[in-house]
Amino acid sequence: MDSVAEEVDAVVVGAGFAGLYALYKLRGQGLSVKVFEAADDVGGTWYWNKYPGARCDVESMHYSYSFDPALEQEWEWTEKYAGQPEILSYLRHVADRYDLRKDVVFETRVTRASFDEGTARWHVRTDRGHVVSARYCVMAVGCLSVPKFPEVPGLEAFTGPWYHTGTWPEGGVDFTGQRVGVIGTGSSGIQAIPLIAEQAAELTVFQRTPNFSFAAFNGPLDPDRVADVKANYREVREADRNSIFGIAVEWPTKSALEVSESERRAVYQERWNRGHLNGLVQSFTDLIFVEEANETAAEFVREQVRGKVDDPETARKLEPRGYPFSTKRPCLDTGYYETYNREHVHLVDLREEDLVEITATGVRTTAGEYEFDSLVLATGFDAMTGAFLAVDITGRNGLSLREKWHDGPVTYLGLAVSGFPNLFTVTGPGSPSVLSNMVVSIEQHVDWIGDLVEHMARNGHAAVEATETAEKEWTEHVREVSEATLFPRADSYYLGANVTGKPRVFMPYVGGVAPYRQKCDSVAESGYSGFDLR
Repeated sequence: MDSVAEEVDAVVVGAGFAGLYALYKLRGQGLSVKVFEAADDVGGTWYWNKYPGARCDVESMHYSYSFDPALEQEWEWTEKYAGQPEILSYLRHVADRYDLRKDVVFETRVTRASFDEGTARWHVRTDRGHVVSARYCVMAVGCLSVPKFPEVPGLEAFTGPWYHTGTWPEGGVDFTGQRVGVIGTGSSGIQAIPLIAEQAAELTVFQRTPNFSFAAFNGPLDPDRVADVKANYREVREADRNSIFGIAVEWPTKSALEVSESERRAVYQERWNRGHLNGLVQSFTDLIFVEEANETAAEFVREQVRGKVDDPETARKLEPRGYPFSTKRPCLDTGYYETYNREHVHLVDLREEDLVEITATGVRTTAGEYEFDSLVLATGFDAMTGAFLAVDITGRNGLSLREKWHDGPVTYLGLAVSGFPNLFTVTGPGSPSVLSNMVVSIEQHVDWIGDLVEHMARNGHAAVEATETAEKEWTEHVREVSEATLFPRADSYYLGANVTGKPRVFMPYVGGVAPYRQKCDSVAESGYSGFDLR
């Protein structure tokens, strides 16, 4: 065994929303905790994604910690949907308020974590030579933290500067007077494109799949609204926890097919005008289950696109088709579609001409070559499993997590993996994660882990591990629930379809935040059924 420089009760990997709360929670329970973070400060996703227009698509007053009422009352959000700088300031405030940085090692990546069966401890190693022994290893690495690059050759040949939205440089980029190419129209592209267009002399957007995007109607928060939420924060938080997506929206009671067209359109318009990510999705009971109902919502969104884009051919290219509404993550935007009315903004439809390569001077498709001064890659992430598999994790009997997940991720509750005792995967595959308000899901996971750790201490347990049976049954349940919906009909990152060679497995739990929470609570109340405690 390697010499061990330090022994702690728990190692936490990552210092974003999940890692910071895990540190706060476990340290408050009397555990010694060491956090490793690749960035030079806290923030996680909100540290790295500094691209123009980066903004949360969950309302600020809901996308925030609930664990301390004093924190809720003292922090003042300025916008309905907070931008990246404001969210990062919030997380830095949290780190300062609870003196969290003293237990975080920055600019350090965990490269390996291996379980020692003899001592029931994890041995964690970093790229800066740390070797730490810990009873528990908490992977708070985030669902969208490993950037994915275009799957065409030539990026290294491009002679101009290029930027990935997920690793945007500190201080930003000035595109004034430049010819800029943007590859990708997911959430980051949809947010960045309007602002890049304000600077660039020419902007060309390469779109593979048009996205469903709703108007955010963002703006300063109404002081009366803020006061009302703060006066009722306990009720607001409880409503979020007992919702489907972690954001309380009134439950629909009717099918989209049982009402008249005029009533249906009125409901869609009212929900559209709210500027909420899930308002339109939860307009009727059957939008994610019945194709005919789903198409009514899809067509409503397409009408909004046609109403905003002047050129009919450009509007046609921007209309989302070929997959059901909401089965890829919808986006919220400010002026995205209107951007294509600018004379210097051009749209290349990669369904009509294939992307071939990146060249020294730009991008080549089957229709020709486009020359640029700078490139922006809004090509997304190796979602949900990429950050876990970026670490060489080895459990019992030398089994690696990469080998275990070779055919797709398997977990129990998205929290634990059989063969990997005392390893916790915060918002891992098999949990609501990216189909939810992430902060609600993060707090629920960390609280559950903290309760389990306390249970183990009270009862003299050294190790906890998910059983193979429980893991298999839960993974099958996650699959069955997804197949009862339209979600598997889309080539989305939920299925790993955006990464060549990635197993096609629907990874998040689509059964809803509230039912999932009830399942986790019942597991705990039964003495942690589905786990071996020893």
